[in-house]
Amino acid sequence: MEESMEEEEGGSYEAMMDDQNHNNWEAAVDGFRQPPRPPPPPSSLPAPAREPPGGQLLAMPAVSVDRKGPKEGLPMGPPPEPNGVIMMLKSCDAAAAVAKAAPAATPTSSININTSTSKFLMNVITIEDYKSTYWPKLDGAIDQLLTQSPGDYIPISYEQIYSCVYKCVCQQHSEQMYSDLIKKITNHLERVSKELQASPPDLYIERFNIALGQYMGALQSIVPLFIYMNKFYIETKLNRDLKDDLIKLFTEHVAEKHIYSLMPLLLEAQSTPFQVTPSTMANIVKGLYTLRPEWVQMAPTLFSKFIPNILPRAVESELSEYAAQDQKLQRELIQNGFTRGDQSRKRAGDELAYNSSSACASSRGYR
Repeated sequence: MEESMEEEEGGSYEAMMDDQNHNNWEAAVDGFRQPPRPPPPPSSLPAPAREPPGGQLLAMPAVSVDRKGPKEGLPMGPPPEPNGVIMMLKSCDAAAAVAKAAPAATPTSSININTSTSKFLMNVITIEDYKSTYWPKLDGAIDQLLTQSPGDYIPISYEQIYSCVYKCVCQQHSEQMYSDLIKKITNHLERVSKELQASPPDLYIERFNIALGQYMGALQSIVPLFIYMNKFYIETKLNRDLKDDLIKLFTEHVAEKHIYSLMPLLLEAQSTPFQVTPSTMANIVKGLYTLRPEWVQMAPTLFSKFIPNILPRAVESELSEYAAQDQKLQRELIQNGFTRGDQSRKRAGDELAYNSSSACASSRGYR
């Protein structure tokens, strides 16, 4: 009897707990179906703390259910809260509302553009900057290069000079820079020409050789320094070359003014052996041929001694004349004190002829 009553009481308790759990589940589902409440205004709502979803799920209180029966009482406990998924959805809706209410960030692209533009404008080289800062550096370097002696060391920064030329070309100062360069070198050559005119005849050839060698050596440094201007202005717009223009300046301002005084001195020096060193004579003759090849017609024999293919080709019918010229030169050298050296060990011409004829006869007899 008692056992049957306990079983009935236990069954009724389990049924009651099932009903309670069912009601709680329906309430949770109804809460999920209802639309979320609108969030409060952003001014009164602080930024919600973002917690990981796992923490919300673990924070749910566990409902303890004791199924031992009414003897121990009915621990009903507080009603269950909505599950973690619903809480997480509500927190996300609140965060989205705060983000919409926050003021939009101002774009910084315009600031970056203005900054880069200001930096570009700060690097602009005006014509005043060119005349006061850049050209004085180039002017001083050109002066040192034009007046240096061959083989001397000049303490200038080639990188700095090249950088000045590059910046001026990029800032559209090529025309002004080319004009200043031509004017600078022209003034230098005019001074050189005046110095040569005041030279005495015995020093004229040597000083002309120094001026020619010094200028050609300077071009080997000046042309590479202005190579950027040469490539993007002289070659493209003027259809010329910087080196050709600078050589033409020496031809017009120095060589043409002194060629008719220089050539007679060269011919006279040629007739007197070693009056001028062979290296000096070769440098002047080759330099004149480089400046203007037409000057060969003034003294073809002189130019032919240092430059090949100047005279016409030798002809077999004129071999006797060539031999006579060589003999004449040898006689002139002997008259001027040049000896032929020790001839004691050299066989005489008759002996050489006799030996050669006997050797040929013996060879024919042997065969």
